Amino acid sequence: MTRILLTVAVTAALIIGVLPRTMRSQDHKPEKSMKPVTLNKLTPEEARVIIDKGTELAFTGKYYKNTATGVYTCKQCGAELFLSHDKFDAGCGWPSFDDAIPGAVKRTLAPDAIYPEITCARCGAHLGHVFEGEGFTPKDTRYCVNSISMNFIPADDPKAAEVKTDTAYFAGGCFWGTEYLLQQADGVITAHVGYMGGHTAKPSYREVCEHGTGHAEAVEVIFDPSKTTYEKLAKYFFEIHDPTQMDRQGPDVGDQYRSEIFYVNDAQKETAQKLIDILKAKGYKVVTRLAKADKFWLAEDYHQDYYKNNGEEPYCHVYTKRF
Repeated sequence: MTRILLTVAVTAALIIGVLPRTMRSQDHKPEKSMKPVTLNKLTPEEARVIIDKGTELAFTGKYYKNTATGVYTCKQCGAELFLSHDKFDAGCGWPSFDDAIPGAVKRTLAPDAIYPEITCARCGAHLGHVFEGEGFTPKDTRYCVNSISMNFIPADDPKAAEVKTDTAYFAGGCFWGTEYLLQQADGVITAHVGYMGGHTAKPSYREVCEHGTGHAEAVEVIFDPSKTTYEKLAKYFFEIHDPTQMDRQGPDVGDQYRSEIFYVNDAQKETAQKLIDILKAKGYKVVTRLAKADKFWLAEDYHQDYYKNNGEEPYCHVYTKRF
């Protein structure tokens, strides 16, 4: 409710021109258009499954029994989805995986559905469904995928080494705005909002807002290290939020809005600390925390791509050059 009221208030203020210059959208870093995705031409049968969300017949898919080493990619856009070492035979008639490449696959549970649909996070192609609690593997997850939705690149194929990804986790206020701006950074493949740094499993948005879980509103960023670096993304993170605000960001107040970087390895930790030291040397009283990345809990579907889906812009994130 607070966010809705604030958004209305900011919009009204922009119309009558009473907001200070530092809060107006024209002072944001010039926005880039979303990176275009090249889509491959589909056959009618491929379109029936990938576009119209159909299902291929069980035990007929070309990859059901495939045991070769390599990577499975999206038939429609070529994004890497699954690795062969996560594939197993569930005896169901479709390729099964107990994990996906981080950030590559999106889950959506329709109001009338029992099991979440899985789609390519880059282009939205229908892949299949995901099941949990079946006990097939220690990960207790089964991504059930239509073969026709994928291509397979063997490990000895040069194309298998073309695309590499890395992951970063940032928390800096309302995750709607952090996600929106990070998605526009060069080299970012995709970003998702969720919760990290708490002490309970599968937290809901309401639970996080009630301050009983200890989680921060965080953003998982999947990026191409051949096109950008972790340091560039971390610098940008420090410039799209105010790292001097403790447990808040603008009008949003609470420990879930804290400024925090969750590093996945020592190199990321050292980079983040270096940037904090640079900012402190410039006179900024940085309160950004550093913590080892733990489980990232994906937020509810209505939080994903919030500004993009609602045609709005961040109300508490303003680009400010600091480096």
